Amino acid sequence: MRQSSPAQQAIVAATFSLLAFGGCVAAFLPPLVDRTTASMPLTVMLGIALAVSFVLHLAFIGIAAQRLGRSVVAWVVLAFLFFPIASIVGLVLFEWFSDEQRQQSLGQTAR
Repeated sequence: MRQSSPAQQAIVAATFSLLAFGGCVAAFLPPLVDRTTASMPLTVMLGIALAVSFVLHLAFIGIAAQRLGRSVVAWVVLAFLFFPIASIVGLVLFEWFSDEQRQQSLGQTAR
């Protein structure tokens, strides 16, 4: 079993928070919107979950950027301004950067 690096842990957490956000948004789309808006507590709960998952996603993007040695502010601002497309592209790039770092560290330890 492969050990996950701290950067990969942040990438996975950012991915799951993005999926949670998507699940909450789906509750407000047809055909579920009638059922969601019929219950005020459910609507409020999903709204809070939307906000929390969005903030967590941005936080985990920042953590992943920091652990990969990238500009935290730039990545978080990009993820915020061009959400969700930039977040998806960013997660793919972070995984790529993480793989490069892992290969470099394996190459250095083999020497």
